[in-house]
Amino acid sequence: MIQLFILILLQALLVVGSECFLKVALEKIGEFAWNWPSIKVALSTWQLYVAGLMAITGVLEWMAVLKRYDLSLAYPLTAISFILSLFAGALIFHEAIPATRWIGVVLVMVGVYFIAR
Repeated sequence: MIQLFILILLQALLVVGSECFLKVALEKIGEFAWNWPSIKVALSTWQLYVAGLMAITGVLEWMAVLKRYDLSLAYPLTAISFILSLFAGALIFHEAIPATRWIGVVLVMVGVYFIAR
């Protein structure tokens, strides 16, 4: 079970990391439109490539999890990404996280605990 938790934590870190790099890339890109100048700016943003690489790596890692473990056990454990994304939002992007959001994440994690038992 410890190996599953480690794999899920790695997958969550890859997913949240990908989302963070994507957010930074989108902030650098600015207003986006489906035209060549906007696409050119997007393609010149290295953070977009890092986000894509992390997302692809996360999918490959998730495939390894699904190969070894039941979906009904593994997928609920990915809720750890909720906690990581709140911390990333607060620490990296200086977002204000209201108490209700923290309470919601705690409730989800309590549910995950019961699923993993």
